[in-house]
Amino acid sequence: MAKKKNTEEPAAKPAGGLFAYAPAPESPAAAGDIAGSYGHFIGGEFVDSSGKEALKTVNPATEQVLAEFARGTEEDVDRAVAAARKAFAGWSALPGSERAKYLFRIARIVQERSRELAVLESIDNGKPIRETRDVDLPLVAAHFFYYAGWADKLDHAGFGPAPKPLGVAGQVIPWNFPLLMLAWKIAPALATGNTVVLKPAETTPLTALRFAEICRQAGLPKGVVNIVTGDGRTGAALTAHTDVNKVAFTGSTPVGRAIARQLAGTRKKLSLELGGKAANIVFDDAPIDQAVEGIVNGIFFNQGHVCCAGSRLLVQESVQDEVLDALKRRMATLRVGDPLDKNTDIGAINSAEQLARITALTEAGEAEGAERWSPACDLPGTGFWFKPTLFTGVSQAHRIAQEEIFGPVLSVLTFRTPAEAVEKANNTPYGLSAGIWTEKGSRILWMANQLRAGVVWANTFNKFDPTSPFGGYKESGYGREGGRHGLEAYLDV
Repeated sequence: MAKKKNTEEPAAKPAGGLFAYAPAPESPAAAGDIAGSYGHFIGGEFVDSSGKEALKTVNPATEQVLAEFARGTEEDVDRAVAAARKAFAGWSALPGSERAKYLFRIARIVQERSRELAVLESIDNGKPIRETRDVDLPLVAAHFFYYAGWADKLDHAGFGPAPKPLGVAGQVIPWNFPLLMLAWKIAPALATGNTVVLKPAETTPLTALRFAEICRQAGLPKGVVNIVTGDGRTGAALTAHTDVNKVAFTGSTPVGRAIARQLAGTRKKLSLELGGKAANIVFDDAPIDQAVEGIVNGIFFNQGHVCCAGSRLLVQESVQDEVLDALKRRMATLRVGDPLDKNTDIGAINSAEQLARITALTEAGEAEGAERWSPACDLPGTGFWFKPTLFTGVSQAHRIAQEEIFGPVLSVLTFRTPAEAVEKANNTPYGLSAGIWTEKGSRILWMANQLRAGVVWANTFNKFDPTSPFGGYKESGYGREGGRHGLEAYLDV
């Protein structure tokens, strides 16, 4: 197909011109002291690595090196698992009400230190401060509060009388929601009586290491939570460790497949939360302005670094032009820039590697004949940045319609009937989430039953709550996190 020209339009200005927002910076000093180098958190203490290799974490918005941290070796993982195993007997023997006290304490400390943690997360990850402040940190605290409430009620969770913890949980988390994914995994594991060895992502280790300080501040018994930093080699050593009873992984589908192969034939329990290519489906009776806000939130929240992002927009043909016109006007108002500015809508891409992947896939979309559009916006001269982008003229066969881009890039397709919308929505190897925009409740229920997606949002998108389970079908993984269902992954039922 012929390559389409990249079009970029100037920002649309409403009558009277755009409101001019003065910079509203959050102070990076609020993040507290960042050490020059970090070891691991094992047995309740910060310890040096047995290896000499150090990795660096950088601020994606400035490319400034923030700190060095140890690349965990197999020996480091051994020490951490041994510490978790030693702590397991005492921790699992505590009454649930006693375990709950620690979880409640952690939740309250997270709330007390939320500004510090939000700023640190934005510096290390690149996401806007208003997202870490208003979304991530409240949800982190909410998950610890929620699972603290379950700790003494496990007999009534529906998993039989006296369900037992599994033992040591090995947990590997991604870089897109570093502290929130930590909470999703550690909170239910501790509530059910397990102990934990967690490996944060190599580009975002700082909030996990700060969480280790919170564990000490809360008086958590030594060895109940251990944090080993490193890269994929460290994660592989943890998931392969023979004394780990449960593996929980959130990340890419290829790595999830590798872990599943690695654990095949073992007695380890495994849950995987992997990639997605969600359909956000807009019918002709949808409230257009509300739907546009949902589309923007669905794909541009957290720079599109969201596994359940609404990266495929399916619009009913009769309202395609109206929706796209409104969407482009809204995209022209998005502010891209300094993550610590409270007015910023879209922050920095997490790493140079991820920026290269986003760039390559958008170039493939143009090469295959889709038409690319971005609003005019000035990008900073340093750091990793990508303009909010949408593609029209997309077919089901395009790579941008099938592969997870994991960036602020939206592919637009059309449909005529609900049945066609379902067929197109399900035509993907993934099955993590979907959105439906319509005034008809019966249509919402019918669509939800037809869509092969673990989470279906109706007239909203990217709404999370600790009481609701989250997980996918097909190549989006298996198992559920959150809600009562999230307890099962850490219990012998």
